[in-house]
Amino acid sequence: MTEHFGNRFPQFYITTPQPCPYLPGRYEKKVFTHLLTENAISLNDTLTQAGFRRSQNIAYRPACDGCSACVSVRILVNEFEPNRSFRRILARNADLGGEMLPARATQEQFSLLRTYLDARHAEGGMAEMTPLDYVSMIEDTTVRSSLIEYRMNGDSTLRACSLTDMLQDGLSMVYSFFDPRDETRSLGSYMVLDHVERARALGLPYVYLGYWVADCRKMAYKMRFRPLEALGMDGWRAVPA
Repeated sequence: MTEHFGNRFPQFYITTPQPCPYLPGRYEKKVFTHLLTENAISLNDTLTQAGFRRSQNIAYRPACDGCSACVSVRILVNEFEPNRSFRRILARNADLGGEMLPARATQEQFSLLRTYLDARHAEGGMAEMTPLDYVSMIEDTTVRSSLIEYRMNGDSTLRACSLTDMLQDGLSMVYSFFDPRDETRSLGSYMVLDHVERARALGLPYVYLGYWVADCRKMAYKMRFRPLEALGMDGWRAVPA
C-alpha cells in the first residue's frame, strides 16, 4: 500500500511502514518513483547521485520517521589505492576473470544466488526468491544494466556475479552474490575492487556501494574502501579516515 504525493513528473510515492531489514525493532518507509519513461537513464543517474537505489524499474530511498541511519556511500576511484589486505585479496583471485554481459538471467546464476542466500541471508527479505523473481530482478530494467560473471580461468564454474548499472559518473553495484563456501577468496570484497578498476579504466570517478548503516554489522565492510564519500544534508562529503 502506498501514499501518492506530487502532481508533476516524475511522480513520487511513499510506502507504508515495514519492519526495518537493518535495525531490529525499527520500521522503514521508502520514497520511490518508476523508471519507465524515455528519460529513465538520465533520471536514474540523477536519482543515484541524490542517494536513491534501483530495484527493477523502481528508484527508491529511505524516508523513515526520526531515523537517518541509511547513508549513501561511494568510492573515490581516482584516489583509491588498495592497501595490503586488498592486495592479498587481489592476489588470491588472480585466477578469476570477469565478463560483462547483457542483463539476462540464467539458471546457473539463480542456483548460485540460492546457495548464497541460504548461507548468508536465510532470514532476509530475499530468502523466498523464486526463479521468476530472479528473472524480474535482473531483466526488468530500462537503464544501462549489465551482469558481470566471475569464473576461474580454465574452469567454467560460476563463482560470483554482480548486477551493475552504468551511470554517467560511475558504476553502481545494484546487487552482488557469490559462492560462500570459499571464504578464503573474500569474493564480495574482490568484486568491489574489480569494479573500482573497471570504473578507472572507463574514466568514471565513482563506484556507488548503496547504503551504509553504522549499527548494521553486515554493512561494516563498506567502510574499508576508503577514500569514501557519504551523502548528507550538505551533499557528498569525504568520510573521515
